[in-house]
Amino acid sequence: MPSGGVFRGSVNLKYVKLGYQYLVNHFLTLLLVPVMAATALELGRLGPGELVSLWRSLELDLVHILCSAFLVVFVGTVYVMSRPRPVYLVDYACYKPPPSCRVPFATFMEHTRLISDDDKSVRFQTRILERSGLGEDTCLPPANHYIPPNPSMEASRAEAQLVIFSAIDDLVRRTGLKPKDIDILVVNCSLFSPTPSLSAMIINKYKLRSNIRSFNLSGMGCSAGLISIDLARDMLQVHPNSNALVVSTEIITPNFYQGSRRDMLLPNCLFRMGAAAILLSNRRREARRAKYRLVHVVRTHKGADDRAYRCVYQEEDEQGYSGISLSKELMAIAGDALKSNITTMGPLVLPMSEQLLFFFRLVGRKLINKSWKPYIPDFKLAFEHFCIHAGGRAVIDELQKNLQLSPRHVEASRMTLHRFGNTSSSSLWYELAYIEAKGRMRRGDRVWQIGFGSGFKCNSAVWKCLRTIKTPTNGPWDDCIDRYPVDIPEVVKL
Repeated sequence: MPSGGVFRGSVNLKYVKLGYQYLVNHFLTLLLVPVMAATALELGRLGPGELVSLWRSLELDLVHILCSAFLVVFVGTVYVMSRPRPVYLVDYACYKPPPSCRVPFATFMEHTRLISDDDKSVRFQTRILERSGLGEDTCLPPANHYIPPNPSMEASRAEAQLVIFSAIDDLVRRTGLKPKDIDILVVNCSLFSPTPSLSAMIINKYKLRSNIRSFNLSGMGCSAGLISIDLARDMLQVHPNSNALVVSTEIITPNFYQGSRRDMLLPNCLFRMGAAAILLSNRRREARRAKYRLVHVVRTHKGADDRAYRCVYQEEDEQGYSGISLSKELMAIAGDALKSNITTMGPLVLPMSEQLLFFFRLVGRKLINKSWKPYIPDFKLAFEHFCIHAGGRAVIDELQKNLQLSPRHVEASRMTLHRFGNTSSSSLWYELAYIEAKGRMRRGDRVWQIGFGSGFKCNSAVWKCLRTIKTPTNGPWDDCIDRYPVDIPEVVKL
């Protein structure tokens, strides 16, 4: 227990920091209010005759007044016309796998032993699964339940149709969206890129318009969902009165690794099936029912560095088995990418008090003492909610430490990893659905989505909640939200 003096000192320091933040963030207001009040008092002391004399002393004629009014109207018009169109997130839907696709730990390890005759590989996967943070309810596609798995083109297409069509159907039910109302379609899936494309598959299924602007992104990793959002935003800036459908998924069927290289066995243990469909719009009338408004998207690409480029790499092993290798340097590279991303994001979202503290500490390290620790801005002052890509327990731990977040701030990410596993680019939407299912999303709240992906990329999106979200009754968490959050031990003995 700290002594009374230490405790009082820490409390006083806390209030000093709060006072500093208020002073800096409201500096202009605190400066202008006294000036305006003094001006109002001075004018109030003048009589009607003195006010008329003051007006006449300005010597303004009708021409001056009209020119001034025209200038104000012209500047205002240019400002309004040059502003970017607001992009609204009307609603979104996440695919919820059926119970028949569940893969409890015992089932996963039993299949692993039957498929592999390498005891070292089996023991390695057991250790990974024990420490993964995944729960007993994660799901794999039907083809992966076969012994051995059936990674055929037909099975891969079947999984794609199952997860994508289910998510879109759910979104259509929520929003009343009609196929003719979709102007832009963006689909991202990294490792399954058939011909015709997945976007063409959606167009064929829902009989979308022939002049739809469609895009199919592949090979861009787990952060591709935010790249799709960024692309849709750019399209909505140049096409007024439009709706954009964004679909994010990863198809697991063709990517099961059957070899014995440890760095390529990790995805088998972490990745699970999932998909999300998101409806964006720049139509003003959609603002009334939209959930969020897109505020910022910041993208960071470290592909110029060879280590970053190869840290998540698709290749064949010595036996000819194809898979995704994950480098031991992955977390260090992810941390470097995050630093670059928040360096750009910080000035856009942080209050002035935090920016000044960061600047003064940076100058102090350069000019006074290089041993000073760099100041880590408090992003909790800029956001109420954090959606960190549920790529694995180590990813969440690293970001929680680097951003100095509380367990509650990373709760959505940890619980999503536990319930659904790593669903790649769609995991951010399962996390947002968790926050909504808990009834925590209020009007004016700000959400920071952070995604990482091969290349190596770190992408961020900032959303502002437009209305208090009622607890949904038909989302991916509706049958289990009452038992979350759960305690996740460091090691689950299998």
